[in-house]
Amino acid sequence: MRQLVEEIFDPATTLEYQPTTADDIARAMVLDQKFHELEIGLVDGVVAALAERLRIYRILTIDHEDFGPLRIGERFSQKLVIVP
Repeated sequence: MRQLVEEIFDPATTLEYQPTTADDIARAMVLDQKFHELEIGLVDGVVAALAERLRIYRILTIDHEDFGPLRIGERFSQKLVIVP
């Protein structure tokens, strides 16, 4: 984990740290309620909320079970593209 954190905050990296806002947490709760059968939890919910807010629909995860059927956006119609 230390290596990942160092890479995130390295000025030469292409990664961008994005702080979570209260609105992101509130949106994660909405997503969790809407997709309650997925039991996405706080972390996955916040990842989805951040993706939605930043309009970044391609995410890196191995959690296909939660993110595969999850939809984000105003009408819950935007599918996330899962990499790998």
